[in-house]
Amino acid sequence: MKIGNKTFESGTHVMAIINLTPDSFYSNSRTAVDELLPRVKKAIDDGAEVIDIGGQSTRPGHTPVSAQEEWQRLEKPIEIIKANFDIPLSVDTYYPYVAQKALEKGADMINDIWGLQYEAKGEMAEIIARHNASVCIMQNQNGISPDDRLWEDMYCFLQKSLDVAMRAGIDKDKIILDGGIGFGKNKEQNFTVVNSYSNLHRFGYPLLLGTSRKSMFGGDVQDRLAPTLETTKQAVRQDVLFVRVHDVKENMQAIREAMKK
Repeated sequence: MKIGNKTFESGTHVMAIINLTPDSFYSNSRTAVDELLPRVKKAIDDGAEVIDIGGQSTRPGHTPVSAQEEWQRLEKPIEIIKANFDIPLSVDTYYPYVAQKALEKGADMINDIWGLQYEAKGEMAEIIARHNASVCIMQNQNGISPDDRLWEDMYCFLQKSLDVAMRAGIDKDKIILDGGIGFGKNKEQNFTVVNSYSNLHRFGYPLLLGTSRKSMFGGDVQDRLAPTLETTKQAVRQDVLFVRVHDVKENMQAIREAMKK
């Protein structure tokens, strides 16, 4: 897979989460603009190979912000990161307006939690294709599937997203799929998906797993690192190309441990 000027072909790599929001569910991930340079540098030094920035929390019960406000939170950080670091930059947004602005500023990838389906016209996919950018297509849905339809509904959503991407002309080498842990699934279903994440290889695209400190692990968010690391080890065993995480150093160590077995 290609993201920016880097190619990722095998192994499991780390995408570091940098939240530019006042209300992200994990307070330690919230980053002010004047804290951005050291935060990104530490992530890179700890082993991150892609930086993923977001200007809107998508935690359960979040309050959506407008595309304009989201962009106000992202514009300066994109400029700072691109001016100071040679690392692929992903922007977490489902707004075509924000994607357009971000890619014009030099972002390399759009991480879309609605898998190119937030709006019906296919505008997001067309913007990504026009800029020859990469995309993370995440599975999502309104409501929760019955257990006996869990995988079928996931497959249908992702296939529809891939059809949208192909029609728009997004390069096949610039697509990665995310099973949407924590989105449109109950706790048990989240674990079902993580435990059989390799099912998603059926589409022939690399995979990204995002479980970092999510509520599926229960308890306080501060205490969810250990179970996160266990799912990162599962990602390695299931040939997942990227894990998207808050704690880069610890997840890198988990990857190295899993690779030894």
